[in-house]
Amino acid sequence: MKYSLLLITLISVTSLVAAAPKTIENYDRMDSIDVQLVDMDTKVSGMDTKVIGIDTKVTGIDTKMTDVESKIASLETKVDEVTKNAKVEKKASEEVLSETTNVRISVTGQGVAPMNTLSPAQAYALAKRAATADAYRLIAEKVKGVRIDGQDLIKNMMVKRSTIRTSVKAMVRNANVVETTFKDGLCEVEMEIVLSHAQFSQ
Repeated sequence: MKYSLLLITLISVTSLVAAAPKTIENYDRMDSIDVQLVDMDTKVSGMDTKVIGIDTKVTGIDTKMTDVESKIASLETKVDEVTKNAKVEKKASEEVLSETTNVRISVTGQGVAPMNTLSPAQAYALAKRAATADAYRLIAEKVKGVRIDGQDLIKNMMVKRSTIRTSVKAMVRNANVVETTFKDGLCEVEMEIVLSHAQFSQ
């Protein structure tokens, strides 16, 4: 009985002694795992720091993009304002014929009195007639346009003759003489005409 107890004790001690290195080896493995976990935590912390830095840079880029977009929007607004002002100025400077608005055309014709007249009255009458005809021609040019015919004669790579002919053909009605002035043999006739949409719709 004593021997059996002794034997059991010896076997248990032997098993404990045999298991001790495995336990120590397990502890060593656990220590190495702990070290690896600490290294992993350090690396994760470093990655977190880098991610925070990248987030900061992205936030800065977003801020810059917002600034650029706001500047682009302000520039577009300024361009729209300039365009609107240009259109308003163009409308103010140029009258456009429409169904609701009329266009008033004003011209000044000039005529010179001939030198061989019998009296100052004849000189005035002839100069006024020439100025009136010139005013009618100017109105016709503004309403209908001018036909221009040009011809050049070139010989030996040199212009020998250059001819330009202008002509206008139109019917001018309801033109009114606003003012007539005569001074130093020059007569000026200011004439105007009011154009309506009905005159051109037929």
